[in-house]
Amino acid sequence: MKKMIGCALILSLSLASLGVPATEAAAAKKYKNCTELNKDYKGGVARAKGVKNKGGKTKYTPHVSKALYDANKSKDRDKDFIACER
Repeated sequence: MKKMIGCALILSLSLASLGVPATEAAAAKKYKNCTELNKDYKGGVARAKGVKNKGGKTKYTPHVSKALYDANKSKDRDKDFIACER
């Protein structure tokens, strides 16, 4: 039991030292399709703050999360680092 707690603590600290909050890494949910993802994130999910949309004009601003984008990378059809943009 002590080893498990120690491992969890080490993992949390190492993720925090990399600049990734432990809650974000754990919350990287993989969605079944863009309809499901857009229910939670209307503008889709961007990998980084500075990415530009290639697909034209969008209605909503995407949520920025590297972990969430990486979990749903297959839903980025135009490969502009924004998944399911609307």
